[in-house]
Amino acid sequence: MEHGFAGLFDLTGKVACVTGASSGLGRRAAETLARAGAQVVGVARRKDALEKWQSDTAGDTASVAFDLAQRGRLSELAGAVSDRFGAPDILVNAAGINPREPADAVTPEGWDRTLDLNLAVPFFLSQALVPAMREKGWGRIVNFASLQTTRAFPGGVSYGASKAAIAQLTRSMAESWSRYGINVNAIGPGFFRTELTAAVFDDPQRAERNAAQTCIGRNGEAEDLDGPMLFLCSDACRYVTGQVLMVDGGFTAK
Repeated sequence: MEHGFAGLFDLTGKVACVTGASSGLGRRAAETLARAGAQVVGVARRKDALEKWQSDTAGDTASVAFDLAQRGRLSELAGAVSDRFGAPDILVNAAGINPREPADAVTPEGWDRTLDLNLAVPFFLSQALVPAMREKGWGRIVNFASLQTTRAFPGGVSYGASKAAIAQLTRSMAESWSRYGINVNAIGPGFFRTELTAAVFDDPQRAERNAAQTCIGRNGEAEDLDGPMLFLCSDACRYVTGQVLMVDGGFTAK
């Protein structure tokens, strides 16, 4: 199929589900997809923050307040999401936690919660939504990787393990489902100012050191995520699957 350049990135007629849409990079992703024409369903725990996202975002949006820690109810979530605009064509798994604790302080309960939210939920929610994508012959799933997918940071034992596993999960999901038109990739943000990275940016010297470690020489701005996210959610990536796209200003290149 021939596409004009604009058509490659046009999401008109597509339905997207974005977890973690109430704040940070998840919210930015949800806004970007709505601006590109998609009908977007945002999912997060905080109903008030989701409503704020909706009021601030132009386009067709809906929200589902849901605690993703309730892994046994993900099929129920898939149904609630699909009730809004129909079954999603696009799933962005942006929700996650980073407990930032030293190795000696990691508990079995904390480990399980981090791995559940960051790794198990993206897979099982995708699994619940894939049948409708397969029936349409088109789908896009974007997982969230991290600098810690390939780098070890202090206090990152459980978080780093989950994000390293996301890379392999993404490849395995791509191998399983891309033959049905469902492309699965991951986006790996560098240092962006969000609720999860507040501790980093509250320390100006630390933030400057991180910026100096990039090839570009600065930390990320929210708009730096827009193009890569839109690429991975659109027809523009129709022959790209199973990849981790690092959006980090070249941090991992050095």
